[in-house]
Amino acid sequence: MSTSRKANMQKGECFATSVRKASRRLTQLYDDALAPSGLRSTQFSILAELAKRSAPPTLTELAEAMVSDRSSLGHALRPLVRDGYVALRRGETDRRTQQIVLTDRGHNKFQEGLTHWRTAQASFVSLYGSEWSETLRAAVLTIARDHRLGKLTGDAA
Repeated sequence: MSTSRKANMQKGECFATSVRKASRRLTQLYDDALAPSGLRSTQFSILAELAKRSAPPTLTELAEAMVSDRSSLGHALRPLVRDGYVALRRGETDRRTQQIVLTDRGHNKFQEGLTHWRTAQASFVSLYGSEWSETLRAAVLTIARDHRLGKLTGDAA
């Protein structure tokens, strides 16, 4: 790590604040790359999650996969539904549930965005290198998947 990067690091800085700062910087990179497709990185990530599934998830399942709450996800889905990329369908076995369906138009938009997303991925890797990039991805996914961090009730040790 370069000396200038080390100088900008604050020992003891809040982990959440540090990750949010990094997230905003990465979001800028991906939003800029995805701009020609008309998608924002948050929208692309929803389309990507839907595209990799064999069956449409419920709103709750998709929110869990996106590490989001249902309300925030619902807000993020509105423009995708409006533009015809995603459809909401009542559950077949439980009519109280809603399934999130990637439409053909949505699949095409995902494919269009994928080219631009790959540009952002390549830019990141070229800046930080393959090994460090993969280490970072593994670390943040470990945190994202750790349900113990959802609701802490005890004392921090």
